[in-house]
Amino acid sequence: MTQADGYLLDNRQNEAGQRFDAFADLFDPTTFRHLDAFGPGPGWRCWEVGAGGTSVVSWLAGKVGPTGRVVATDIDTSLLATAAHPPVEVRTHDVGAEEPPGEGFDLVHARLVLVHVPDRERALRSMIKALRPGGRLLIEDADPALQPLTCPYEYGPEQQLANRLRQGFRKLLAERGADLSYGRKLPRLLREAGLHDVAADAYFPVASPACTALETATVQQIRDRLVAAGLATDEDIDRHLANVATGSMDLATAPMISAWGRKA
Repeated sequence: MTQADGYLLDNRQNEAGQRFDAFADLFDPTTFRHLDAFGPGPGWRCWEVGAGGTSVVSWLAGKVGPTGRVVATDIDTSLLATAAHPPVEVRTHDVGAEEPPGEGFDLVHARLVLVHVPDRERALRSMIKALRPGGRLLIEDADPALQPLTCPYEYGPEQQLANRLRQGFRKLLAERGADLSYGRKLPRLLREAGLHDVAADAYFPVASPACTALETATVQQIRDRLVAAGLATDEDIDRHLANVATGSMDLATAPMISAWGRKA
């Protein structure tokens, strides 16, 4: 996968920072709860895969302290510059195509990454290879096929339009190799990869200001692709963004499924 024709949501687009801020508001409490359960502390070595923004990286840096190490990787590290100081090391890296940036990590984490990676099997092997014996893996990924709607309660034309645009977004994702039912597969994949103590749960935000911010930024980011593919018109998108801006729509995201396990 190349940045130009593979990943639909480029980190260098103006709306990318807004999307990562919304992800942090929506999902950081869940992510931090799971990470904290592993007991990270001073001296830990962590790999944050497909970091995108800085919220998880900064949280991990605070846990491992000056004697620890946090390697933050992404195919595009343009939003990670502010975090690039000890104990954080920022690297440009494609988890689905390259060897891991080291081994012996106590913790490896990826959030909303692997669903977009064409060679997900290789990426998962790489992440497990990077762990030390007893190290922990936490993968958190969306399952858009499990809940495909922007507005689960479709009671009017505004909600119908929102759901039609979401269907267009999912079509664009699928055309670029995204697995829209990946989240539900994670527990089985971790067990089959040989991890122990595998468990999982899901978080499904139904309505919040962060859902509204995420919807606005995402639609703005992909509007040209939607129009070029004939999936929406500029008028459709303008009308939807105006509807969202009223603050009266209950907007949802796909469930995020968190799965974790321990390397033998």
